[in-house]
Amino acid sequence: MSGNGQLVLGPIPYLWEPSVWRDFYFRIADEAPVDTVVVGEVVCSKRLHFHAPHEEVVVNRLKDAGKSVRRAGLGLTTLKRERQHQAKLLENAVDPIEAADISTLLGVSGRPHIIGPMMNTYSAATAGVYAARGAKLICLPPELPLASIEEIARHAADVEIEVLVFGRTPLAISARCAHARAKGHTKDDCRFVCGEDPDGMPVRTLDGQDFLTLNGVQTMSHTCHLVTSELPRLRQAGVLHFRLSPQNCDMVGVTRIFRSLLDGETTSAEAKSQLEAVYPNVPFSNGFLYGREGAKWINAGA
Repeated sequence: MSGNGQLVLGPIPYLWEPSVWRDFYFRIADEAPVDTVVVGEVVCSKRLHFHAPHEEVVVNRLKDAGKSVRRAGLGLTTLKRERQHQAKLLENAVDPIEAADISTLLGVSGRPHIIGPMMNTYSAATAGVYAARGAKLICLPPELPLASIEEIARHAADVEIEVLVFGRTPLAISARCAHARAKGHTKDDCRFVCGEDPDGMPVRTLDGQDFLTLNGVQTMSHTCHLVTSELPRLRQAGVLHFRLSPQNCDMVGVTRIFRSLLDGETTSAEAKSQLEAVYPNVPFSNGFLYGREGAKWINAGA
């Protein structure tokens, strides 16, 4: 771990082939300079069986490589089997649980846990409520402006703060599946068509402009949220955990670029240029940080 900030790799949001999913984590364990890895299905419970046979092997490989591991819960719990999965996850928890859904708090209250970015934490007062119930760390929602992040980080006592610095922004999650519907299926008979889009399915406006990304029951941004030049300001406010969301690109390369940036070995301009090469054809955005449209890119100081 570096004193310049911890790098956290969030859960894979997409449905990847089980062998690809497993090998991705093996490479992260062996080659990526991250401190913590969040493992688990957040988006859709129908995907759980794909990766379950590999999950403990992956977790052990990550731990053997010196990484801390968190277990992620589902982002939306509506069905009996989903409640049963969540209950089993909490019952068997050895590693810290990252709550992605408010219902998970009932199971983790009173014991150490993490609040994920899909939970609403829009003020220091809310962060204080979570901390009083046992939360030790909160990953803030990516749509918060810089001023709000600073306010929460400076005034939320007894809880550490994490911020998403790379990855498509999770915007909404639904009980229905627009991804399956767009491909002519219902959710119950989805045939796992979201697996055909390992980086999500583009959604365009009627006049053909890139707009959003569908990922199963989740709606994400088309752009990739990127925080580089703002990192010193966040660290000054007390943010020490920086989260990377896996996308379908060389994520080991992404982790190395951010490690170098945090350690002062790369400038923010160099990092952005390198990331554009690693994750081409997806525009970067940081509009939320400046209280603007989330899809915009604002040059720092402009």
